[in-house]
Amino acid sequence: MLKINNVSKTYKRGNKKALKDIHLNIQKGEFTALLGQNGAGKTTLINILGGNVHKSTGTVIIGDYDLDKNPLEIKKILSIVPQEIGSDYSFTLEDMLQKQSGYFGIKNNEEYIDELLTALSLQDKRKVTMRELSGGMKRRFLIAKALIHKPQLLILDEPTAGVDIELRQVMYKFLNKLHEEGTTIILTTHYIEEAEKLCKRIVVIDQGEIIADQPKEELMKVFSQHVTVDFEFDYDIPHQEIEFLKEFSPRIQGDRRLCLKVEKNGLSRLMKMVSDQGLNFIDVTVNKPKLEDIYLNLIRHDRGDNHENIL
Repeated sequence: MLKINNVSKTYKRGNKKALKDIHLNIQKGEFTALLGQNGAGKTTLINILGGNVHKSTGTVIIGDYDLDKNPLEIKKILSIVPQEIGSDYSFTLEDMLQKQSGYFGIKNNEEYIDELLTALSLQDKRKVTMRELSGGMKRRFLIAKALIHKPQLLILDEPTAGVDIELRQVMYKFLNKLHEEGTTIILTTHYIEEAEKLCKRIVVIDQGEIIADQPKEELMKVFSQHVTVDFEFDYDIPHQEIEFLKEFSPRIQGDRRLCLKVEKNGLSRLMKMVSDQGLNFIDVTVNKPKLEDIYLNLIRHDRGDNHENIL
């Protein structure tokens, strides 16, 4: 569905290289997260795909079409939901969706418009203008607008930024339905738990380069060789009492919580050490790393930061 080969982008102003020989191959029907901090290159890449920025080198194939040779054909199969909520505030939602249908030569689209508005919980707002909507409703409308021509590839750029939890759940349900129906989706988000919840594949871009690209489960498995173990005590923990656990990087939180970092295959040995020492804890919790932990570890390692490895 999307093939990106050797794509680079250097901005003349400041001679800034925003993308460095990017390679990415996304199959039809995949739900992929594109993660990266501000300035990592995500927006540049999305703008190249949308035809708003010209790449310096490389090729982009979307569907069966070359981005440089077939821009009009690509517009029919690609849709991008931008971060910015810019739209015509003079028309009702229904009018704007009718106009968008006409842009793609689609007639008598009332039934599908009704379906989109209902699925995104905007049915009762169809006769109001954009200026009357909350921020979350505006973002959902942008998704409806992007889907009016039933694109094969949908790119969502921070679709839930500023959206409250309840509306976010509505969007999650809708995006999962789209994915199940076969739409290829690329999601950029700063909510890492969102990517973990929705996406099957994780791509991490940092400083213009892709530094990770794996199925989510494989990524979690590879980078989850350590767990954190939290012991709760009903008394303040004396530092000298935990000296024997120094190999597990012990940290005391709030005087009564002891946090340790342990290799998975070392859990039994840790519990035996704690038992042999006679520590009287009242609770213990084993926590697997979350995708957010793995993501932070990846970008810190890529930049050579001297942070403690959090895994």
